[in-house]
Amino acid sequence: MDYFIIVVTTAVGLYFHWWLYVRIKRWMDRDLALSLAGKDEGKRAFMLEQLANAQMQKIKRRDLPKWLEAAAAGYPAR
Repeated sequence: MDYFIIVVTTAVGLYFHWWLYVRIKRWMDRDLALSLAGKDEGKRAFMLEQLANAQMQKIKRRDLPKWLEAAAAGYPAR
């Protein structure tokens, strides 16, 4: 019974850490997109759409800042 408790507790702890890691990555990506938008509400919505597009296209995290900067630069031309 002791081993069962240890295994369950370890599994729950690992799951929680994974969940927290994923949540923090999402917050960081969202914060990056919103920081590139500034205070313009229209651009903020546009940048969140672009972030969703980047996630759908599976843009790598290391390439995401440049990709979002390019999207932000193209906003007025929209």
